[in-house]
Amino acid sequence: MIKSIVGFTFIFFFLFLVSLSLHELYLENKQLILPFSLQKVYLFHLVFSLVICSNFLVFSTAAKVFEQLGFIYLGTILLKLILFSIIFHKTIFSEEGLPFSARLSLFIPMLVFLLTETVFVTKILKKKQ
Repeated sequence: MIKSIVGFTFIFFFLFLVSLSLHELYLENKQLILPFSLQKVYLFHLVFSLVICSNFLVFSTAAKVFEQLGFIYLGTILLKLILFSIIFHKTIFSEEGLPFSARLSLFIPMLVFLLTETVFVTKILKKKQ
């Protein structure tokens, strides 16, 4: 289990560094300025996805909880969206509308980490069946 958690951590940190670097490089080349910290957005997704995958790995060992992990995962996705909205509410719900590039820059990290997180959770669930 520790080996898997270390693997998750390594992959998520690698994903964080590569995705953030490429994203910032693209924004710099296009000379786009975002009204929020892109690093904080990526960091939020990194931490939350790592916590979800680690907890799922731990909870998958409990037979009583294992049957409900799929439903729990759906709840964690909703929780992630709610917490993201609370933490970044000034950015998301500002009086002036966000430009398309800013909206896309909020969506890309969510998509990258959500897909990776889903792959890991799927592997955890399949391993136990």
